[in-house]
Amino acid sequence: MDLWAVSHQEVKAFLLVLIRVSTILLMFPFFNARVIPFLSKAGLAITVTITLFPVLNHEMVAFPETVLGVMQLIIAELIIGIILGLLVQVFFEGVRMMGQTVGFQTGFAMANIIDPQSGFQVAILSNLAYLVAFTLFLLLNGHHILLNAVRESFTILPVGALSLNSELFEKLLPLYGEMFVIAIKIGAPAIAALLFTKVAFGLVTKLIPQMNIMIVAFPIQIVIGLFFFGTSLNVLLRFMERYLSGLGALLVNTMTWLKV
Repeated sequence: MDLWAVSHQEVKAFLLVLIRVSTILLMFPFFNARVIPFLSKAGLAITVTITLFPVLNHEMVAFPETVLGVMQLIIAELIIGIILGLLVQVFFEGVRMMGQTVGFQTGFAMANIIDPQSGFQVAILSNLAYLVAFTLFLLLNGHHILLNAVRESFTILPVGALSLNSELFEKLLPLYGEMFVIAIKIGAPAIAALLFTKVAFGLVTKLIPQMNIMIVAFPIQIVIGLFFFGTSLNVLLRFMERYLSGLGALLVNTMTWLKV
């Protein structure tokens, strides 16, 4: 194959495909961590783009001749990548929120650690739940679903076919709101157990005011919190299986909504 025979149109299409793929991968859980070198991220994005480019549908709108038109195409590809990437992030942020809620109720509000992925302080149980969720995502081949969705996105939503309207945002906002529902459902065993524990200690304080409830309650609360947090992680496995079973259809439907 003569590399010099590549047309300008193919180079332009390749760069636009690279923008969409790079944006989705940079939104991917764990891969967006600061500890992963930028060159590794760029290399993976280019590798995926080179792999997908020969099998993609190259039908696209006429490439604009003006700088403004080119910028519009680039921004459209960035928006598509961000929307699809955020749909994958919703579940993981819900898991992180669950860990933070359970950790706060358990008494670990002051025990934060520096997360090497983001560089910020995060709750211990929040980071643990996030890493467990990401491990389950890989074990259940969730990354295969994501890569297949990236490939399908160029068939369903060719370059330049983005359409933004009020109906789209009305459909997307409830999906992003599911993050809070996921956090409550997965953390329900630990949240409920810790709530009842606090109520029980409140009754004991009223009945036996001489008891130093702070000294007695703290270790018991930690044991109960950690035990039911383990139960929540077991629930997380079931939720991850259900989430992955509908992730492909969710991404495809979203791309259909984005189509002109």
